[in-house]
Amino acid sequence: MELELSGKRALVLGASRGLGAAIAQELASEGAMVLGVSRSGTGPGDWQTMAQDLSASDAAASIAARARDVLGGVDILVNNSGGPPPSAAQDTGGDAILASAQPMLVTLIELTRALLPEMRAGGYGRILTVTSSGVQEPIPGLALSNTIRAALHGFMKTLAKEVAADGVTVNMLMPGQIDTDRLRELHGGMAERMGVPLDAMRAKAVENIPTGRFGDPREFAAVAAFLASPRASYVTGQEIAIDGGLLKG
Repeated sequence: MELELSGKRALVLGASRGLGAAIAQELASEGAMVLGVSRSGTGPGDWQTMAQDLSASDAAASIAARARDVLGGVDILVNNSGGPPPSAAQDTGGDAILASAQPMLVTLIELTRALLPEMRAGGYGRILTVTSSGVQEPIPGLALSNTIRAALHGFMKTLAKEVAADGVTVNMLMPGQIDTDRLRELHGGMAERMGVPLDAMRAKAVENIPTGRFGDPREFAAVAAFLASPRASYVTGQEIAIDGGLLKG
């Protein structure tokens, strides 16, 4: 399928590794012009990069300005932030929530709002927000992630209805157990807390996935690329799980 992404301008957050890097690579391979943003300002592929910490209060404005300078505007925005540290709900207070909300919620909302007027004026926009399967089925031990990502879904779902008639689609992508550095770090922490070998922990995790394996970041990125394309013009406001059948609801 020809995705018609050649010449489209894509801004991808968290593009130095994991899902963000996979999405940036997929979009670039389909002919899109890509600006990848990360704290390190690096990327494993052939695209332009920018160093920016999403927790900075001026992050959204800085990223939007850089994207206009480098790309001349943005047709595709991929909101993708790193996950917070594990925590139990009973141990998660307001200070921790506020600290994680800036990079994971506030900056993403402000960046989306900053780029929306140009998308609407041009009659084309694709806003993809990478979150977690924990939005639909909260993941034990990830109270911060479950809470903040659910709030982000609420905003994006509301926005989708407001801008659909202007040619702008807004969709949420919920990764399940995709084999990234982040997943391996989470499994490592769980194995240490439980006092079991990491291999045993990962084997136990696979048992709960109907496909019988972890996902490949490229599989996730392929779904993102389709949703970023003109071919997906009638798909908006959706929460799409790429999880090998993991979610039960």
